[in-house]
Amino acid sequence: MRDHSLVYAPRIRDLLDREEKVFRIDATAVGVSDDRLMADIVAARPVLSTERSVYKPAAGADIPHDSATRTIRALGQDVMAGIRTPPPPARGLSGAWPYASTSYLRRWLFSSDPLPVSLLSKRGITRSDTLSRIVDRAVTVWPGSRAESGAGGGSTALAELIRGASDPLDRKQAVAMYRRATATLCDGVAALAGNALWLLRRNGGRETAPADPTAVLWETLRLLPPAWMLWRTGGEAYTELHPEIRPEDNVALFPLLMHRHPDYWSDPVEFRPERWAGVADPEKTPAFMPFGFDGARCWAKHLVVPLAERLLTVAFDNGLVIRGPHQDAPVPLRSLLSVRFEAAAGT
Repeated sequence: MRDHSLVYAPRIRDLLDREEKVFRIDATAVGVSDDRLMADIVAARPVLSTERSVYKPAAGADIPHDSATRTIRALGQDVMAGIRTPPPPARGLSGAWPYASTSYLRRWLFSSDPLPVSLLSKRGITRSDTLSRIVDRAVTVWPGSRAESGAGGGSTALAELIRGASDPLDRKQAVAMYRRATATLCDGVAALAGNALWLLRRNGGRETAPADPTAVLWETLRLLPPAWMLWRTGGEAYTELHPEIRPEDNVALFPLLMHRHPDYWSDPVEFRPERWAGVADPEKTPAFMPFGFDGARCWAKHLVVPLAERLLTVAFDNGLVIRGPHQDAPVPLRSLLSVRFEAAAGT
């Protein structure tokens, strides 16, 4: 029986075939996988609000720094509380990954929120612009006092930010932040855990939990990083960094390519979790940026690995099996790099 293999979307495959570290993607964009140049580009100017995922403008206005800070803290509280609670029934992990695991994580972490807030993170809602607008409007008139809503009984800290909004704009932005934060976290963790499960299955057909799941996740972040590309809008800040970059060029930074380059890694395309044994701080490893560089790191990086490790533990404890041992798994062109496969929980 041959190992599973990955079938990348054509544009990703084309990128993986490139050997140069700076290259033109098209007439308006340059791709970069050189570690020093990537660091210089990130340091050249602050990230624009429009380049962010969660904290991009909402309701026609920028997200204030204090609102962003409150969101990070609230989400951290919710994740830590969720990790300490028993997970939902493992049958929820059966189905198409990463969709099944994304829904599972949302039930695990945010099911205590009352209607209509809980609808903000439902995949069936988020896939429809019309339904999303209807739910958003419903949440903006969600009762603002605990007495009116019967709350105090289990709402997440993120939901409480909506309830505690001081004015209509603040509330609209809190609604947008709830939707974005829950989606970004759950989608990212589901992609990371799914990629790790596939790499484990592909490399030896293991059905038992790995001895060091944290090392497995760091190696997965190297080989199949969910955040595989960072986008920077062009401008004068980058033109002196490399002759290929013009003022009108946008710049795409590719951790996916840097993490696989033989100049930086031995056996770069081999899945070797043991390479992280004894590494106290993986993020200080040269040519490794699973969550971005200093000054532009992922806002949820301190939550992603612990939650993904917990999800892997649940999957292995409940005998999750990847269906179709002879099946090739697709990796579509999406904002998150995620392997698509079918899985079934044994118990």
